[in-house]
Amino acid sequence: MIQTVWVSSSRSRTSRRPDGQRTSWKCGFIRTIIQHICLRHHFKAQGKTRMLKKIQICLCFFFVSGILYEISLLSGCFFSCMPMPKQFLTPEQVLNLGRSIIFLETTERLEPPPLVSCSVESAARIYQDRPIILFMKGLTNDTVLDSNSSYTAFSLLSSMKNVFLFPLQMENVFQETPLLQWYNEVDPEEEKNWVHVSSDASRLALIWKYGGIYMDTDVISIRPIPEGSFLAAQKSRFSSNGIFGFPAHHKFIWDCMENFVLKYNGNIWGNQGPFLMTRMLKAICNLTDFEGVEDHSCQNISFLNPQRFYPIPYPAWSRYYDVWDKVPDFNHSYALHLWNFMNRNRKAVVAGSNSLAEKLYKTYCPSTYEDLIQNAELRVFTSYEDSV
Repeated sequence: MIQTVWVSSSRSRTSRRPDGQRTSWKCGFIRTIIQHICLRHHFKAQGKTRMLKKIQICLCFFFVSGILYEISLLSGCFFSCMPMPKQFLTPEQVLNLGRSIIFLETTERLEPPPLVSCSVESAARIYQDRPIILFMKGLTNDTVLDSNSSYTAFSLLSSMKNVFLFPLQMENVFQETPLLQWYNEVDPEEEKNWVHVSSDASRLALIWKYGGIYMDTDVISIRPIPEGSFLAAQKSRFSSNGIFGFPAHHKFIWDCMENFVLKYNGNIWGNQGPFLMTRMLKAICNLTDFEGVEDHSCQNISFLNPQRFYPIPYPAWSRYYDVWDKVPDFNHSYALHLWNFMNRNRKAVVAGSNSLAEKLYKTYCPSTYEDLIQNAELRVFTSYEDSV
């Protein structure tokens, strides 16, 4: 595995690009290293065959790019310093940066539905300097899907420069956590809520190991979350586990994993999810009701007001698919949870419906709206016309 290289300096130095924008000295440092190492390979290749030169250049590029990609992320350059081919990066290389936005798909499907695509795209647009990772259980290391895939949503997400699609390999995810023994002993075939329970476990393990922010795939990001360690209140004195963020190896997440195993009951929906987060938070904090839009804080954990992610509470979830006389501005929100679990009638965004959800798609995930809503309806109409 490629080791992460840290670049630091006692003072910040910047230069100006020809277009007048300020560029970090670290970005220039990275480009200098690339040129220096590749030139050395070029001179060493003198007198050898043309094929050997090509092999050396290729090896130089892949090896140096892997290292310097991580340097570019750590130094704030992210993808602007060099166009690293994403297919050569491993999950560990991206996750070890500790700043990822993580999504999970624990079903076997390979084609993300529009709401999943919108959630990932909106995060990619709001957090342009951070890796956005969608782990998919249906993917394997042998799956060959790229930006030219016949899966429209997969192709769309793959084309986004800071979006990564990786296989979800739970046995690897749970290594070196309290969840591994549970995972080895549980029988998924006997678990009626396995899709949800396995997701609850996976998100805890990933945030424990690597840090970052976890989001459900029905959460549309609308502005950056300023908190480092936080839980999202679904209502007063009750925590969601649909979105939370912590640095790597945070004690609260470790305690949650231990309690997950100790109090495990897969027959009760939410027992390993929001009820787990709530009981663990109550164990260390005296939770009180929210007044106004203030946040609460305890033990260096921010407990964010329901307005931050749940301005429309779950009993009113269908209002996202209604037409509003006056569209809310959501000025106090960082993201919006659309309560897909409640959507048993499978309400969907329809082009031209003027629903609140359609307006959100147009604003925060315009590519998803164009490719998966407008164009999808056009494709259906064209197919119908051809069949008549």
